[in-house]
Amino acid sequence: MAGEDEASRNKGFRLLGILDVQRTPCARDAILHGAGGSVAAGMLYFLATSRVKRSFDVGFAGFMLTTLGSWFYCRINNAKLRVQQRVIQEGIRNKVVYEGTVLDPTKKPTAEAPSGPS
Repeated sequence: MAGEDEASRNKGFRLLGILDVQRTPCARDAILHGAGGSVAAGMLYFLATSRVKRSFDVGFAGFMLTTLGSWFYCRINNAKLRVQQRVIQEGIRNKVVYEGTVLDPTKKPTAEAPSGPS
């Protein structure tokens, strides 16, 4: 019993047998946004023209455009986030390495100036 539950959890949900929606970043949100976009586009076109087949075509086009737009937007934001995380990790690593040395970037260089008249 426990082995079957674990196997079903590891399998995930595959869309069209290709895309594993649970494991692919941004896939679930993109599919949900695409579904909403298709319903909105198809219904609006149907209410405007009362043409059923063309409304389906517009709805399908709305699904494709909304899904791809949402997918690329999410992937670009994830890439930016990964770059920011890499920069922060490198900064933390440098802080640990250089802390307490003369190369410490948090230390402000002080000029050795005489304190009084000589």
